[in-house]
Amino acid sequence: MTTYALRRIVQAIPILLILSIMLFFMVRAAPGGPLAAAERNPNITKEQIALLKDKLGLNQPLPIQYGKWMGNLLQGDLGDSIKFRRPVSEMIAERIPNTLTLVGISFLVTLLIALPVGIFSARKPYSAFDYIATTMTFIGQSVPVYWLGLALILLFYVAIKNPVSGQPLFPAGGMRTVGSPPSLGDFAWHLVLPVVALSAGWSAWYSRFLRSSMLDVMHEDYIRTARAKGLRDGMVYYKHALSNAILPLITLVALDLPSLFAGALFVETIFAWPGMGRLFWDAARGRDYPVLLGVVMIDAIIIVGANIIADLFYGLLDPRVKYD
Repeated sequence: MTTYALRRIVQAIPILLILSIMLFFMVRAAPGGPLAAAERNPNITKEQIALLKDKLGLNQPLPIQYGKWMGNLLQGDLGDSIKFRRPVSEMIAERIPNTLTLVGISFLVTLLIALPVGIFSARKPYSAFDYIATTMTFIGQSVPVYWLGLALILLFYVAIKNPVSGQPLFPAGGMRTVGSPPSLGDFAWHLVLPVVALSAGWSAWYSRFLRSSMLDVMHEDYIRTARAKGLRDGMVYYKHALSNAILPLITLVALDLPSLFAGALFVETIFAWPGMGRLFWDAARGRDYPVLLGVVMIDAIIIVGANIIADLFYGLLDPRVKYD
C-alpha cells in the first residue's frame, strides 16, 4: 500500500501543475485586473499605479508572472494580499482550521445521519419509515444550501426565542459570542446552524444512494450463500452487504468534495464564519488576486489529497482490492 500511495502522490503532481496553470490564467483573465480598485480611486495618480504594477510584477508577460508565482509557491510563499498588505500564507493559515472544522464536523454529521437511514431503509423497503425517509430526502436534496441557511437564521434567530431569557435559540453568525471568553460550549452553539445547513442536503443524497446500493447488493449470490449458512440478518447486512455497498459511496464522497467546499463558501458567507470560503468571497469582491489564487490552490491540494485517501480506503474495506 505504501508503494501505491507514493505512486498516487507522484501522479498528483502533474494534475496540480495543470490546475495551477489553468487557475492562474483564469484569475488573471478576469475583468478589471488586480489594480481595478486603485484605478477607480481619484486620489491615486497614474504614476502611483505604474509603481504598483512594477512592484507587483504586472508589467511582465503572463508566463513570466506564472513562473515567479509558481517558484514562490514551491517555497511556501503565496505572495502578499493587495488589500490587506499581509502574506497570503498567514491569512490562509488563520482561516483553514476553521473551514476544515466546519467541513469535517458537517461530514461526520452527514455520515451519522445517512448511514443509519440508508441501511434501515434498505432493510425495510417500502415501509412507513422508508416512505418518510424518502420524502425527507427529496426535500433535503431540493433545498439549496444558501436558502436553507437563511431559513435557519429566520427561524432560530429571528422567530423563535428562548422562553427563559428571551434570547435567540442560536446565533446568526460568527464563531463565538463577542465579549465572552472562548469556550467549547459557545463554539458548539455557534456551530449548530452552519453544520445543519451544510449537512442536510448531503445527508439526504448519501442516504438515498446507500439505500439503492444496499438493495442492489442484497440480490448478489454471496448474500444468498451467507443466509444459507444460517448467519443472522445483522451479520449479513452489516458484515457482508454494507462492506460492499459502501464502496461506491466512498467514490461518490471523493467526487463530491469540491461541491462540499463550494457549499462551505455559501455557509461561511451567510453565517459570517471566518473560514476559507469567507476569505475567498471577500477576496473576490475586492479583486485580491493573490488571495484568490492561494485559496483555490490550497483547496485543490486538499481535494486531490482526499481523493488519494479515498483510494487507499478501498483496500481497508474490501480485501479483494490489491495494490501490488
